[in-house]
Amino acid sequence: MIQEIQALRPKVNLTGSAKKLHARLCRLVGQAVADFSMIEEGDTVMVCLSGGKDSYGLLDVLLSMQSRAPVSYELIVVNLDQKQPGFPEHILPDYLTKLGVPFHIEEQDTYSVVKELIPEGKTTCSLCSRLRRGILYGVAEKLGATKIALGHHRDDMMETMVLNMLFNGALKAMPPKLRSDDGQHVVIRPLAYVREAELASYATLRDFPIIPCDLCGSQENLKRQEVKALLKDWEDRYPGSGDSMFAALSNVRPSHLLDPQLFDFSSFERTSR
Repeated sequence: MIQEIQALRPKVNLTGSAKKLHARLCRLVGQAVADFSMIEEGDTVMVCLSGGKDSYGLLDVLLSMQSRAPVSYELIVVNLDQKQPGFPEHILPDYLTKLGVPFHIEEQDTYSVVKELIPEGKTTCSLCSRLRRGILYGVAEKLGATKIALGHHRDDMMETMVLNMLFNGALKAMPPKLRSDDGQHVVIRPLAYVREAELASYATLRDFPIIPCDLCGSQENLKRQEVKALLKDWEDRYPGSGDSMFAALSNVRPSHLLDPQLFDFSSFERTSR
């Protein structure tokens, strides 16, 4: 069945810079998928497509890898239509129909809820993201999806770590693979090793029909934007610092932190010679 669907999809012949970048994205995604066992035999992966550059890139790469992956998996694309004013409802269905991939459009008016509950001038991301997450979990259950793929990339993970350190007093980032609190859903982030700049370049080369977000996308003074600028400035001043910070996410020493729940400081004693 999967082979039949793939055979019906229009062929995309990439050349030049797009071909080279596509190969790199596939390599990085394949590495992340393998490192964290994100996609397994028989999985139905629900790819959440927002209409932004990151989720377009994610879908494109997963579709490309599907025919040559060592395991067999199915893809179904889901878009959450949050009823934002002026949202071009035709763009994603038209794009996905031409692409020949199964998809589902979920219509939920979270826009009105967010606007009603969040005072003017305050950031909407936290509430919007919680509402989206609950809805997407419900859609995944309805569709029988075994994995939920999100388009968060390497920069998102580092920015989240810095945000949590500066404003939440927690040393945590976005995990590449996450089990929901009720244990019923597994969220994966196959773009974990991919830089945002690479996704932006690829989106331009592929001319994806980008749809801006009228909620969080229009808020320029978010703390995340400030942290993004901070990390960029740091990388400009100290090239390679971003690579070092990202590597730190995989090189954790609990004995050199201050969390007694991760390391038992009270029980160890000096060893004799």
